[in-house]
Amino acid sequence: MKKPLFCLLIVLLTGAAGAQEPILADPDSAQTDSLAPPSHDFFLAADSSQEPMGIALAWEPSQGIPVMLERASHDSIFLPLSTQEAGARSFVDTTVESGVEYLYRVRMADSNVVSATVRATAPHAVQEYQFFRRERLNALLLFLFYAAMIIGYILMAKRGASLFIRKIAGLDAVDEAIGRATEMGRKVLYIPGIMSVDNIQTVASMSILGYVAEKTASYGTDLEVPNKDPLVLATAKEVVKEAYLKAGRPDYFQEDMVNYVSYDQFAFTAAVQGLMTREKPATNFLIGSFYAESLIMAEAGNAAGAIQVAGTAELAQLPFFVVACDYTLIGEELYAASAYLSKEPLMMGSIKGQDLAKVVLVGLILLGVVLASFGQHGFVDFFAQR
Repeated sequence: MKKPLFCLLIVLLTGAAGAQEPILADPDSAQTDSLAPPSHDFFLAADSSQEPMGIALAWEPSQGIPVMLERASHDSIFLPLSTQEAGARSFVDTTVESGVEYLYRVRMADSNVVSATVRATAPHAVQEYQFFRRERLNALLLFLFYAAMIIGYILMAKRGASLFIRKIAGLDAVDEAIGRATEMGRKVLYIPGIMSVDNIQTVASMSILGYVAEKTASYGTDLEVPNKDPLVLATAKEVVKEAYLKAGRPDYFQEDMVNYVSYDQFAFTAAVQGLMTREKPATNFLIGSFYAESLIMAEAGNAAGAIQVAGTAELAQLPFFVVACDYTLIGEELYAASAYLSKEPLMMGSIKGQDLAKVVLVGLILLGVVLASFGQHGFVDFFAQR
């Protein structure tokens, strides 16, 4: 009697163990189908709201044991998806197809024991395209703040508010430099860089050229603007003509004031160097984008005894202008020059808005450093790039 009962017990236990591992994923099951692992409590979640182009998975990390993620679509077997190192807790499946239902499960990678496998808690997680990525809320808030500062100051400037911009020595010296050329009876030489009009430094240079041309027209001083690029030639000619018209001296404008030299970089440089040496202009403006020719031109003007005002955003060329010129507009000063000289509300408001936004951002960085030093990382995590 004892032997048949013992055999029956063995058969029942064997059958229960064999039923633990199904071959097919059951897409109709709406609840977690799992067996307790022998030594670790795994948990797998599928959430399609975290990434617009994939399904985000999360689970409790294993205790020093790598895990294997497996996936099954409708009416298919579970296949290996990815092996994660010990301690990993998340994975984004970007190989899914929109509108297809998937099942996920996780098990210990170094074991084939069925009892160490757990089904995904969201067996029918479907990829969804999201209109708004909530994890990028920090970027949206910073953009709205930055835009509000600029628009606010532009509106203030249009209403006649007095907006202070710190003095820039190089721009304060423009009138002095033109006056010096007038007193000496020699010309003013303006070089707008060597790049075309699609370069932002050239655009800023055209703005300053308009101010310089208006002053030379008012003082009756000769002006010459050599150009390397044909498009800059056409733009500079219109800027100078408009400046002379604005100054009430259209008859002083001559077509050859703005001339074309050469499209070759060093042919243009040699021509300008020769012009400085022969005609010895009293004032040189080198404002725009410059490269290897910067020191050659600056040294030639210095040797000719001219007062020189330079400006560029090319960091590698700034040292040459600083040592060879009397005044140098450094980096953003070149872009602020047009607002500084023209006092135009749109430009003034933009400069003031950007400056205030920078001050606030620096303050936020310092606040984050202080909070992080005391172990409070929530503020820093909110502004972290995602």
